[in-house]
Amino acid sequence: KLLLEEQMATLSPQLLTAAAQQNLRPGRKKSLSPAASLHLAGEILAVASGLKPALLYDYNSVGVDKIEKYLQQIQGIGLTKHRLHLLNIADNVLILNLEKTALWLEMLLLTNKVPFIDVSASKTCPGHCEPEYVESIKGHIAEILAHVKTLPNITSQPVTTSEIFSADWNLCTIFGVLLGYPASYTFITEQGFDNCLSLTPLRVFTVQASCCRISKDLRVRIYSFSVPENLYLAMKEALDAWSGNLKDVFSAQNDFANLCISTEVVSVAAVAL
Repeated sequence: KLLLEEQMATLSPQLLTAAAQQNLRPGRKKSLSPAASLHLAGEILAVASGLKPALLYDYNSVGVDKIEKYLQQIQGIGLTKHRLHLLNIADNVLILNLEKTALWLEMLLLTNKVPFIDVSASKTCPGHCEPEYVESIKGHIAEILAHVKTLPNITSQPVTTSEIFSADWNLCTIFGVLLGYPASYTFITEQGFDNCLSLTPLRVFTVQASCCRISKDLRVRIYSFSVPENLYLAMKEALDAWSGNLKDVFSAQNDFANLCISTEVVSVAAVAL
């Protein structure tokens, strides 16, 4: 038995890479590299471990069916036994931890300080959302929460799928919420999809941890998000609380080690949201 466990531990990176390359190849295009395959497995493990509610699958353009087969295969390999859910929003696929997602969305709806940053192109600089617009976004969050709450009773399958969409949603905002960011950008879509972040100093937060369960050298980027530097001091208390909660969750799991939360201030010519 011990020998078998040692073999599984040794084979794990190769098996995880093979699972990604076999299942996540879009047509005749190039399959994922070994490094990308292992990082994807690490991101999925972070979701399963409750370190974040979801991840947006953006490694390539494969469909839900291929991602579902991939998840089933890596669960069979032994990466995680936790149920995972594939949520399709306008052909964008998110991999969810349903329990973590429900708790996170409930918390956002209960707080009176929902952290949404208005970066509409008509603004001279980023600012906090107007209260009426925040209420509209909270209505969209409530729709998704209601959908998520119906899912645990559907089946006991280790991987489940569903689809939801509303033309009223700003997908940039919705994805920021679902990915567990402590602050999300939003903008008035009637004015187009441009924003006021060009050359605006942004404080970028990067959260990484090592995952020796997958590979002794693997560092997984668990979160990467930004807030405008001009709003940082006003948001610092909420950002510190988010970081503290993440550290608490991190200390309660065994899949990752060496948590690192780093920040840097950058300015770029154009920011795509």
